[in-house]
Amino acid sequence: MPEVVRVERHGDVALIKVDNPPVNALGLALRAGLLAAFRATEADAAVRAVVLLCEGRTFMAGADIKEFGKPAQAPSLPELVEAIEAASKPSVAVIHGSALGGGLEVALACHYRIATTTAQVGLPEVKLGLLPGAGGTQRLPRLAGVAKALEMIVSGAPIGAAQAVEQGIVDELLDSDLADAGLAYARRLIAEGRGPRRTGERQAHLPDEDCAALIAAKHAEVQKRQPGLFSPLRCVAAVEAATRLPLAEGLKRERELFQECLASAQRAALIHSFFAEREAAKIAGLPADTPLREVRSAAVVGGGTMGVGIALCFANVGIPVKLLEIDGAALERALQRARAIYQASVERGSLSAEARDKRLGLLQGVLDDAALADVDLVIEAVFESLEVKRQVFARLDAVCKPGAILASNTSSLDLDQIAAFTQRPQDVVGLHFFSPANVMRLLEVVRGKATSAEVLASAMHLGKRLKKVAVAVGVCDGFVGNRMIFQYGRQAEFLLEEGASPAQVDKALRDFGMAMGPLAVRDLSGLDISHAIREGQRPRLKPGQTLPTVLDQLFAAGMLGQKSGVGFYRYQDGARAPQDNPALPAMLEQAAALRGIRRQPLSDEHIVERCLFALINEAAQILDEGIAQRASDIDLIFLNGYGFPSWRGGPLFYADSLGLEHVLQRIREFHQRFGAWWQPAPLLERLVAEGRRFADL
Repeated sequence: MPEVVRVERHGDVALIKVDNPPVNALGLALRAGLLAAFRATEADAAVRAVVLLCEGRTFMAGADIKEFGKPAQAPSLPELVEAIEAASKPSVAVIHGSALGGGLEVALACHYRIATTTAQVGLPEVKLGLLPGAGGTQRLPRLAGVAKALEMIVSGAPIGAAQAVEQGIVDELLDSDLADAGLAYARRLIAEGRGPRRTGERQAHLPDEDCAALIAAKHAEVQKRQPGLFSPLRCVAAVEAATRLPLAEGLKRERELFQECLASAQRAALIHSFFAEREAAKIAGLPADTPLREVRSAAVVGGGTMGVGIALCFANVGIPVKLLEIDGAALERALQRARAIYQASVERGSLSAEARDKRLGLLQGVLDDAALADVDLVIEAVFESLEVKRQVFARLDAVCKPGAILASNTSSLDLDQIAAFTQRPQDVVGLHFFSPANVMRLLEVVRGKATSAEVLASAMHLGKRLKKVAVAVGVCDGFVGNRMIFQYGRQAEFLLEEGASPAQVDKALRDFGMAMGPLAVRDLSGLDISHAIREGQRPRLKPGQTLPTVLDQLFAAGMLGQKSGVGFYRYQDGARAPQDNPALPAMLEQAAALRGIRRQPLSDEHIVERCLFALINEAAQILDEGIAQRASDIDLIFLNGYGFPSWRGGPLFYADSLGLEHVLQRIREFHQRFGAWWQPAPLLERLVAEGRRFADL
């Protein structure tokens, strides 16, 4: 087994080198090696200072994910960190790449810290339903103050090296070789007679900070912005302990809160999504060494909201992109939309004016198909009509160079039919972005029956370059996400006809944790779009499958959602705050009469089960058909594209947590009461019969 920790002597300075590729994760071997190395330097009378640095592309980037969920083995990370801080000889952490989680906790235990200008430091444990459990919540406030510590620990977001220096987390930036800089800094410490400077001995706040007020404000903010999440409030409580207790007692309280998070069901759900994101990149039958087509330039056909958002995705990562529109007026509207989006980012402080100008410089508006002749990839984002797509792809086929990837952003149409409009179906792939495309992380990569392995691999790689969560899916009506959401939204409409109000349906699902209620989402996207999709589905209905009629009534009345000022809700004076639509009750009574039912009160629990179990049942059918490769891919799609609560792990993880026997029992009851839409998925029945879960597939 390779040695992951080495100690070199450079006169009276000991250089401890870590080499545990790919990211120097703090697994058992590394923890044991580091502890032995620090103990050895402590015992060596000739050593007067210690330098800690890492080989490879990064400092220690956190815990070893292979150990997640397994029993802890000594030495633990807290034991290692305490030994480093307690040492009698000054230690210097030399940070490059990222010092994250346990890696930053190790650096905080060192007595001094220097970093490259490009380094980042952070404590992202909250994103996994945890909190820093090796002193991070106790030592960071003692360096950066309570306000900054709360911001970093509760958000989990890293900061750059320059800001880390400003906040007192890092002592200075280095501009030479890591080892040379570390040794020079250590020798300065010796020459100046500076010994250990233990973070834990400092006061846990800055002189002008009102700790109680900061803690109270962050607690209120978390409850408002992250309702239902377990670990952020424990993060706040741990930082509060740092302000009230001596280090030893604060560390004990931190560990208690860490164990609470570790035992939380939310931690399991968040770690499930962490692993799901890594698994999604692996596609069965697609070799890891599949050649990739280089995408050095791109084009988007269609300058509507979606088209502009997609174009910005490319500009944001430095890829030149052309935006094609039908006439000058439409093109100017599209470019103005792009300018407005970037300007809003500048005004929020999330983008510099220089970065705005650089990105806008990568965006070129064009009016002639011939301008697309040399691009490596084209994405159409035009109206969701098969005839319109036919016209666009016939033009692209004629003008684009051989080997160019031709992509469709269709959300529901048959990609195989679209590919057949060209003479190169092997080069056609679906790239289904989610609105707003420049913000939403999800990208469904749709593999048609003719899509080549090379194009599929290139599309998945492009998704990573665009900083998206790319998930490969197959061809069907709505692919994975929209096919499931059709069932979810349809049940919401049935519930209205049976007795619920839009406000009750939406609130019940928001209380469950969904980012928005299904009816508010419909109003936001436009009921004309929902109606067009519904009409396209109507000819494909199976025997016994009926449709709710309230959407038809709203569409016929010109009530199209926010764009018309009224839909399931009413929106006064252009405001987005929903109010009751006074015309809706009569429509719902009429819809109920058509179904031969009487509207009556429904419980929130019933509403949640009807909508979510419809998702789960459809997901099981999608898995069985091979449209999705694995259950975790489906969870990832709903976590990143549809506002499913991260702390519930996704629809199928949630189903496993409920118990599939219970889920199937309720689906069978709904099938008996409500008919053909609730036919239990055969896969779900097989899993229950075999005593297995979706996670076992």
